[in-house]
Amino acid sequence: MSTAVPFVLNQETLLSINPQTFQGADPYPWINPEDVLTREAFFELKENMPSTSIMKASFGRKRAHGQKPHDRYALEYHEGLDIHPLWHQFVAELNGPIYQGWLAKMFRTKRFKLTYHWHYAPQGASVSPHCDAKRKLGSHIFYFNTEDDWDRSWGGETMILDDLGRFKTSSAPDFDEFDRSWTAETMGNRSLLFQRQGNSWHGVKALKCPEDRLRKVFIIVVNADTLTGRIRRLFHKPDGK
Repeated sequence: MSTAVPFVLNQETLLSINPQTFQGADPYPWINPEDVLTREAFFELKENMPSTSIMKASFGRKRAHGQKPHDRYALEYHEGLDIHPLWHQFVAELNGPIYQGWLAKMFRTKRFKLTYHWHYAPQGASVSPHCDAKRKLGSHIFYFNTEDDWDRSWGGETMILDDLGRFKTSSAPDFDEFDRSWTAETMGNRSLLFQRQGNSWHGVKALKCPEDRLRKVFIIVVNADTLTGRIRRLFHKPDGK
């Protein structure tokens, strides 16, 4: 049964994150905090994820530069979506001054626009190593799998990858070709914020989950609020995460 949740975002957690720590991360700005959502909100949102029946299936779709398809079910957020009210409350808070001010400090700019979408990935799906499009400043990924529905051995972690500047962004390297990697924690009330900078490679290895399970994420895309960025958003193709 749904209960009233006064706040979705945990302001205390947001304020505890040091922008300098984020900007100084190796090999590019990223941070993997716990409890950015309040405990009550996390479980309420998790129990009321949108159904795949209203999502678009995207499988076998060609990607640029020979990269493997990012297979998933996807749903773009808009105000008219028939979804649980707490999801609308979440987006309202993301559009509000606390989160917007926090992002401005983290990215060192106020010139951005946010868009939102859900991605659900089935058995065998992966997010091949890639760098985001230049229209993006970065992404904030919220993970919605817990030990109640997911086994760590199935994978699903976002990998932060370092090529030491060897690869062109218009290429398709495999995971084992990178010099260094970091694994984001994705179980429970976790999120991953990262900033696009040059060769900011990342990806997710092929999932080993059973056929009846899905890796579920909600992604905030931080778009550059420039004329060029607006034009790119107008014609963009959604990326996998």
